Amino acid sequence: MGASNETFSKREKEKARQKKKQDKQGKRDDRKANLTKGQSLDQMLAYVDENGNLSTTPPDPKGYKSVDQEEIVIGIAKREPELVEVVRRGTVTMFNSAKGFGFIRDQQNQQSVFVHQNELIDPIQENDRVTFEIKNTPKGASAVQVRKLVKTPN
Repeated sequence: MGASNETFSKREKEKARQKKKQDKQGKRDDRKANLTKGQSLDQMLAYVDENGNLSTTPPDPKGYKSVDQEEIVIGIAKREPELVEVVRRGTVTMFNSAKGFGFIRDQQNQQSVFVHQNELIDPIQENDRVTFEIKNTPKGASAVQVRKLVKTPN
């Protein structure tokens, strides 16, 4: 007599498949049995109260507040780059006239601020003392309205 072609693992896999199939059929039967047909629309509705919680009872119409559609803000307003109107003083630490940009060291907080040649009122060089205003840009602070301070003779 020959040995069976069915191994232990094949039998176990087949048992698992059969069990899975039976479980699936049982769940399908349960869903069909528990399905309540013929519910009215009112029984299927859910309401949201003033706190945002779901409830089965409709809200009290006496508590309604009228809202003007124009007052409703959707999203936020686009923020424009702010221009701070404070005139600052500083020293040009580096300026490359060929490339058209440089940096100014702010006297007040020793912060290095970017400056572009388009924002210059007077031509500047390294170590010049200047006045400027700071404009916040998407890339960071930038100096605008840059003017060279004239040295006063003593």
